[in-house]
Amino acid sequence: MTTERLLDDPSFAPVRTLANKVPEATVCFWIIKVLTTGMGETASDLLARVLGPVPAVGLGGLALVASLAVQFAVRRYIAWVYWTAVVMVSVFGTMAADVLHVGLGVPYAVSAPFFLVALTAVFALWYAVERTLSVHGIRTRRREAFYWAAVLATFALGTAAGDLTATTGFGYLGSVALFAAAICVPAIAHRLGVLGAVLAFWTAYVITRPLGASLADWMALGHARGGLGLGLGPVTLAWTVAIAGFVGRPGVSRRDAADAATV
Repeated sequence: MTTERLLDDPSFAPVRTLANKVPEATVCFWIIKVLTTGMGETASDLLARVLGPVPAVGLGGLALVASLAVQFAVRRYIAWVYWTAVVMVSVFGTMAADVLHVGLGVPYAVSAPFFLVALTAVFALWYAVERTLSVHGIRTRRREAFYWAAVLATFALGTAAGDLTATTGFGYLGSVALFAAAICVPAIAHRLGVLGAVLAFWTAYVITRPLGASLADWMALGHARGGLGLGLGPVTLAWTVAIAGFVGRPGVSRRDAADAATV
């Protein structure tokens, strides 16, 4: 049996101690995921502008810890708890990438590979311990810890990658087109049977970050930077309302919760 098939093999799942705490990767899941990435990008920039970089990072870190504490405390998937944690990971992941670049002067061409190595290390340790990277078996605290470590690394990597393309010739709108095309690759490869479900999921998960962030930046930033000039505040508010609308849909929340409990 190949490593890829091992990753998808449900027989590696441990004895259940919790209901699966990750929602099904439906169309709504991917829409909300992209929205959280964009909202996290503009919210991070807005907080840094209003509060200053250091207070913004401190506040973002505290909010991240609080949201993850609530997520770990519940014993099943709860839509608003899960997506609040994702939003805060998005905000703090953006800050982590920006601190390296703006605060420490690390080029995106260096930070992007660094975060890729960090993500690879998380996946390697996760697989070494659990023998699977599937999100269909997040039923133990240890697996949940690995999952959120991977999520945080994907957001930092995606932020650095998106900023790298946006500042090296593609621009924000060009980056949107680039990553919109890129996210189709794992979907098509999986449908053709070339790429396993686990690898396809995580590849798409990484790409959603620069896709959503580039789109939000293009909407928010001024014409001089190639954007629409709508402003960080209005874009952050609009995307937050959109997230709340999708997460709060009774049908979506109930279906995801039911699926998560029975996977």
